[in-house]
Amino acid sequence: MFFQAESHGLLLQQLISQKADFGERMIIPLWDLEKATNNFDRTRQVGGGGHGIVYKGILDLQVVAVKKSKIVVQREIDDFINEVAILSQINHRNVVKLIGRCLEADVPLLVYEFISNGTLDQSLHREGLVSLPWDDRVRIALEVAVALSYLHSAASVPICHRDIKSSNILLDENLTAKVSDFGASRYIPIDQTGVTTDMQGTIGYLDPMYYYSGRLTDMSDVFSFGVLLIEFLTRKKPCVYRSDNGIGLVSLFVTLLAEGNLSEIIDPQVIEEDHGEAQEVAALAARCTKLKGEERPTMREVEMTLQNLRAIQRHAPCDTASGRGNENQTSDRNISTEGVTTEGSRQYSLEQENLLSASYPR
Repeated sequence: MFFQAESHGLLLQQLISQKADFGERMIIPLWDLEKATNNFDRTRQVGGGGHGIVYKGILDLQVVAVKKSKIVVQREIDDFINEVAILSQINHRNVVKLIGRCLEADVPLLVYEFISNGTLDQSLHREGLVSLPWDDRVRIALEVAVALSYLHSAASVPICHRDIKSSNILLDENLTAKVSDFGASRYIPIDQTGVTTDMQGTIGYLDPMYYYSGRLTDMSDVFSFGVLLIEFLTRKKPCVYRSDNGIGLVSLFVTLLAEGNLSEIIDPQVIEEDHGEAQEVAALAARCTKLKGEERPTMREVEMTLQNLRAIQRHAPCDTASGRGNENQTSDRNISTEGVTTEGSRQYSLEQENLLSASYPR
């Protein structure tokens, strides 16, 4: 039975046409996608999660990724409509490109440009002692910041991504970052500072103020981005990490930063390769993950800060033997604690741990 033949299929088509003007060029016949993926053969699977499976295929001589939903429930339909509506209006080098969609199957299908190097999560947390070079981590962080700054302030209508995390950042053949998965994203009306929504997000990355109030603002993305910076610095997964005392990653990071003991949790590779930027990235991460949204920087401010750090990184003096700078290495002495107090970190830790003990969608 075709998806369009279902009663909700007709409604889906109607809702999409109301929300997005993508034209006939974005409508792809099911037969073409079956041919492109060899009938959705399991050997063509390149990824997926709880919401769907991603297949690699060839469509009109272009390598594409076809996302096939696992089940059709109302929330999946809502996310599908949302992703089509938002991505059809975005053209940015650091946002994954939507090529088209198909409604003829028993489940929705979305077709994207194929991004060859998988997710940031896979590259950052691969097995072994050596991960992404620190220089690449800072550059990727900047590229994600540029994309979020665009979504918040340069898109025709401001957009809040709502689920920024390392597994939603794709890396192409040059390790250029592409923000993906806009199913949970929401438009923020120009005349408003936020919207009230049902809770969606990923444990470890979710803004506590959004969790407590249900009020979604661009500061929620800023918080999640701050967690991503902490992940770059520590190479630990925010959604699963717990210290020996049961403290979550963000809480522990803020506490150690305030105490001047951040090297206890920093990735040794970062310490080895740092030219002095790590202290600034740590301070920026602490600002982004402030408990109160109004105390966080905007993504435009974050972008500018990282641009300046990249400039320093590119002009850092190199040790002729190691190829790395020999000054300003990361240490307890020079990790900035500006704006961070032990008292504040204790308050944050309590509230954050209460948050992380709860369960919520995505």
